[in-house]
Amino acid sequence: MIEPLALLQLANPQLPPTGTGVFVIATIVKILIVFTIYMVGVALLTLAERKISAWIQDRHGPNRVGPSGLLQPAADGLKNFMKEETYPEAAYKPLFILAPILSFIPALTTWVVIPFGAPFPTRWGRIDLVVADLPVGFLFILAISSLGVYGIVLAGWASNNKYALLGGLRSSAQMISYEISLGLSTIPVLLLAGNVTLAAIITQQAYGGWNVVNLTIAFFIFLVAAFAETNRLPFDLPEAESELIAGYHTEYSAMKFSLFFIAEYANMVTASALMVTLFFGGYDVPFTPRDNIGPFSGWLTILSLLIFFAKLLFFLFFFMWVRWTLPRFRYDQLMSLGWKFMLPLALAYIIVIAAVVLVLDAAGITRGAMHSSILGAVNVVIVMIVFAILDHGRIISPAYGRIDAARIARLRGVSGRSPLASGVVR
Repeated sequence: MIEPLALLQLANPQLPPTGTGVFVIATIVKILIVFTIYMVGVALLTLAERKISAWIQDRHGPNRVGPSGLLQPAADGLKNFMKEETYPEAAYKPLFILAPILSFIPALTTWVVIPFGAPFPTRWGRIDLVVADLPVGFLFILAISSLGVYGIVLAGWASNNKYALLGGLRSSAQMISYEISLGLSTIPVLLLAGNVTLAAIITQQAYGGWNVVNLTIAFFIFLVAAFAETNRLPFDLPEAESELIAGYHTEYSAMKFSLFFIAEYANMVTASALMVTLFFGGYDVPFTPRDNIGPFSGWLTILSLLIFFAKLLFFLFFFMWVRWTLPRFRYDQLMSLGWKFMLPLALAYIIVIAAVVLVLDAAGITRGAMHSSILGAVNVVIVMIVFAILDHGRIISPAYGRIDAARIARLRGVSGRSPLASGVVR
């Protein structure tokens, strides 16, 4: 029995495939499987969002199409395919048609460099579970994801509608403002990993602890910036229904309208996968180094896949939970948070972490439990300083007012003397 299997053995399963043909076929298979699951998953997320919002609001949610409403995404997709495409009379049609595509493609492309499982050993060689293992994978994500804003801005301009234009302008200002903080928040991660490949960042966390402990403030900045970059509540200013009808996609219908929503959910999936990879250990299986350095095995690959997708689903739920819990920021609050708080905090944090890492390296403390404990203690102190001493709800809280406490007390005194406020008017 062993001899026939040995004859089928074409390469060492613990090493990358030697032939170009195996690499090409494996890449095609990975593209087909990953993007099929990705698109079906994005469609199911629309159902999950409705179910979760219904659960939060104590109602049933979709429950008519299929068992428990499971076929609702298929019905929505069919409806959008069958609906008539409408074009505003004064719209610039070439860009009006191109804008949803420009918004959709970057959202779909960014997933290709994220590793989602431990390498899978086959008789043709070791297959890495990432569609394209680029050495500059993280920089690729930042570059490609920033292109999505062009689709939104062009949609607002080409619609020739004032609400759509305002939504597009808001989106461009918002995404540029928070993209800087998003990029700066990842520099401490690169300082610890010493590499820009996502696989190296996962391996660094396997030995040095999760970066959410080592770099808590960087995770907070990345989380807030990810909400702003995906236009999700409390940062959905570009499509604020009560102010701009539907913002940049007011004039869109049928599948073009759907492409914007698919792009939003795809961006949400990518942002969640990045948070898992950069700060929560990615697909790393705890208590064993085999998923990082081998020897690899099939069951370990399956376990790493389950761990990665469990973490991913948690952050997707978190996105939806926040959307149906928090109110929308005002536009001035959005800009104030981005430029006056997030950007200075990110710059100061880079300096602090770089200094601490330099001191630890000079002291001869290698990456490990002691290194992680010291970084964790430093982060606890910074968190207390930032949120308990400096902020006090004045900057981060969306409910703060510009009026000072003395003026509030004076106004309350005036209202107390008013017969209208005291309720004694007859």
